[in-house]
Amino acid sequence: MTFYNFEENENPAVADEHFMRLALNEAKKAFDKDEIPIGALVVCQGKIIGRGHNLTEQLNDVTAHAEMQAFTAAAQTLGGKYLKDCTLYVTVEPCVMCAGASYWTQISRIVFGAHEDKRGFTKINQNLLHPKTVLKGGVLAQECGALMSTFFQQKRKES
Repeated sequence: MTFYNFEENENPAVADEHFMRLALNEAKKAFDKDEIPIGALVVCQGKIIGRGHNLTEQLNDVTAHAEMQAFTAAAQTLGGKYLKDCTLYVTVEPCVMCAGASYWTQISRIVFGAHEDKRGFTKINQNLLHPKTVLKGGVLAQECGALMSTFFQQKRKES
């Protein structure tokens, strides 16, 4: 587990940027594996309790999204399926599947980087999150989006 020394009086935006940078490191791992570069962390009380990046190609599993990997790791760390006092940091707005999974975890907050205009859940149905989940988007959006753009530009050159 990685611990971030978050002071009570510290600006939460500082912590959000810190953890989003770490989620970007996860996304870069996916990029290096030729996976869609999305990374995710689950943080509870300043500690990273779950992390993941897309593994859909490697595992040949359409459900192996970064968020799903992070949820599974966090649940194993906590020894339970509910993430009520946790925050999900993800580099790109979750899809409908991942937003739905977050509902079942009852996660307290979701912080994402880049908006996903085609497959992001807010474009399809904004009511997929648990009623108590707080949503914050746009954290390091430019950096998160740039990694995605670079990945898909390279893919177009290859074909």
